[in-house]
Amino acid sequence: MAYNNKMKLIFGTKSFTNGRTFSNRFFNSQRLTHTNIQPDTQSSDSKVAPLVDLYGRQHNYLRISLTERCNLRCQYCMPAEGVPLSARDALLTRAELLRLVHVFAALGVTKLRLTGGEPSVRSDLVDIVQELSGVPGVRTLAMTSNGLALLRRLPALQRAGLRALNLSLDSLRPERFESMARRPGLPRVLASMDLALQLGFDSVKVNTVLMKGFNDDEVSDFVELTRERKIDVRFIEFMPFSGNRWQDERLVSERDALAAARRAHPRLARDADDACRTATMWRVPGYAGRVGFISSMTKPFCSTCNRLRLTADGNLKVCLFGEAETSLREALRGGASDADLEALVRAALRRKLPQHAAARPDAPRRALARNYCTSAPEPPAPPAPPARRRAAELTHLDEHGRARMVDVGEKPVTARAAEAECFLVVGARLLRLLRSARLPKGDALTVAQVAGALAAKRTADLIPLCHPLPLELAHVRVTLPRAEGDGGGRVRVWCEARATARTGVEMEALTGCAVAALALYDMCKSVDKGMSITELRVVRKSGGSSSWPAEGGGKGGEGPHVRAHDTSPLKPDETYAPTNFMYF
Repeated sequence: MAYNNKMKLIFGTKSFTNGRTFSNRFFNSQRLTHTNIQPDTQSSDSKVAPLVDLYGRQHNYLRISLTERCNLRCQYCMPAEGVPLSARDALLTRAELLRLVHVFAALGVTKLRLTGGEPSVRSDLVDIVQELSGVPGVRTLAMTSNGLALLRRLPALQRAGLRALNLSLDSLRPERFESMARRPGLPRVLASMDLALQLGFDSVKVNTVLMKGFNDDEVSDFVELTRERKIDVRFIEFMPFSGNRWQDERLVSERDALAAARRAHPRLARDADDACRTATMWRVPGYAGRVGFISSMTKPFCSTCNRLRLTADGNLKVCLFGEAETSLREALRGGASDADLEALVRAALRRKLPQHAAARPDAPRRALARNYCTSAPEPPAPPAPPARRRAAELTHLDEHGRARMVDVGEKPVTARAAEAECFLVVGARLLRLLRSARLPKGDALTVAQVAGALAAKRTADLIPLCHPLPLELAHVRVTLPRAEGDGGGRVRVWCEARATARTGVEMEALTGCAVAALALYDMCKSVDKGMSITELRVVRKSGGSSSWPAEGGGKGGEGPHVRAHDTSPLKPDETYAPTNFMYF
């Protein structure tokens, strides 16, 4: 594509000489990022960049929770009384799930695993399998199940496209099985396993969570299960999740489990590990199956992690142990395009840490994350006396003072808009160069406008607790002062953001404004090293529960009312926090 045509695609045909304006409307149909700028958009061999995080890990495996419900109450997974379930309209519909899978497949995801809760409680499971197995790019469709209600459905599931099955089984002794699962059913699980082998599934695996004092004496029995059956039995270290009362002393490490297996089977030897392995594999010579050890706690495999997780209510988790979730459901229902969804996925992936929380030495051993099956609540806290919400209370802190993302799920979707401004104080010489467009680095004003618009769209990547919003507009303007004094002047940087969403866009406007000013600073620093950026603030907001300035009240640029500084004496248990700031 010719250079001039590229410029028309990016900036439109309108010149930037009048008012130096820039809008992201030109980017709605052609998103401009470092990952998808192509020399020729018409080329048939152009490829979408893979899902790679900041540590070089490529993600091609998506775990999909189909439901929060489960027909068991395993002790390491949820309380005996179960957990509160989300409302039906809060869960993904089949159509929404199918669209998201199409998006992930287009980004290089080749393997899907259906989980829960317990996926077999879905009456439309066969239809879901048939739809997902037909998505272009999906090569493997697998499922993890407790096997309790699977026996009659396995043939239909295989015909629909299910190719691999993992069965959760923690004891081969009926009384222990019932004690752990709080339900009987071991014969049905074993029957499902044998039927899957008879049907010729590509892969049949048994996942066993080992717990000291409960089933650690059954290691040799599970190894013996592989003598005649071509299955992989994988021992999983007991992992911390909300509500499972995890304790260090209950963990059976890979070292201890392997030692127990070798005492009963001295010839047990290492076997080839799978790609992007989660387990170290072993085999008893002459046995049909293999034994594996998944050491999430003592030997984390985070460096080769290729997995993403989609919860039943449409949240994307880039790490099972992480608290952070990105709502793709809200974006879908807000009218997001496939390109918008891709941007949300990539933004979430850029926030993935090098290790999960329980593996980091500086992190607490207990990770507050969703557990295998569903969202188990924390143990109930003693009731607190009702307290009146203070005007200066920070909404991004919970009752324990920990940072959190504000839940906006109950807020209405409305049209939101915000404007922000700041000033770059420059010297007289730099101001003359800007007016005449003779800056050594080039057109600094246009570069600042581009940088500001791109930054506004990526606010959630830069500000940790901001909600990712599909912006409808990110409009940046840089205005030079009319008069030029001997001492220079103030360059005004202004940004407007708009979206139809459940929360406001003030942070998007502020981020666009700030980054535009920083880009301008960077372009000009070789000429003027005494510049300063000042007075970054929101000057107008509309939508949501409040708007300011109020209609007919005040001029734009006055900003919100800031209450007087609190000089009252501190209470004995009170921590000082300044209150003469806009957001306090």
